Formats: sequence, structure tokens, C-alpha cells
Amino acid sequence: MSTHTRVRTRGSSQAGRAVALVADVLAFVIGLWILLYLLEANQGNALVDLVHDVASWLASWSYDLFTFGRAWVQVVVGYGIAAVAYLLVGHAVAGWLYRR
Repeated sequence: MSTHTRVRTRGSSQAGRAVALVADVLAFVIGLWILLYLLEANQGNALVDLVHDVASWLASWSYDLFTFGRAWVQVVVGYGIAAVAYLLVGHAVAGWLYRR
């Protein structure tokens, strides 16, 4: 095979890794917020506030998809849907890039 094909494959592989890494980081931030919420982390702490703000922005499309009577269930499901979606879509795109 030509060198051109090998470079293209390596570039696709690197792009796939980058997409998977971004998806993992987004899901991690959301998962970290769920954990901080369940552990009743200090809401006045700057780091907790930052994680909450970022997770809220990332999950703004999924948070009120379903409503539950208990706040902790609302947080776990509302944010969890976004985390799982980022992982599934991100890794699906990464897998597609790997195969290119």
C-alpha cells in the first residue's frame, strides 16, 4: 500500500481517539456531578459549583425529559441520560473513524 493510505489511516485513528476522549471527558464531568450531588458536596465550594455549571450545560437537553418525585432520582436519570448519550454517540463516531 502507498504511504498516502497509511497516513490517512493513522489520521483517522487519531481522530477516533480524540473523539472518544472528548466523549469520555464529557461523561466524566456529568458523572462527577452526579456523585458530588449524591454525596451532598458543599454547594458553596468553587469546584463543586464549576462541575455543576458545566454538567448542567451539558445535560440541559436531557434533564427535564422525565420528572420524578425524588430529587436524587431526577439528578441521576436526568444527568445520566446525557452521560450515556455522550458515551454512545462519541464512541460510535470514534469507531466509524477507526474503520476509515
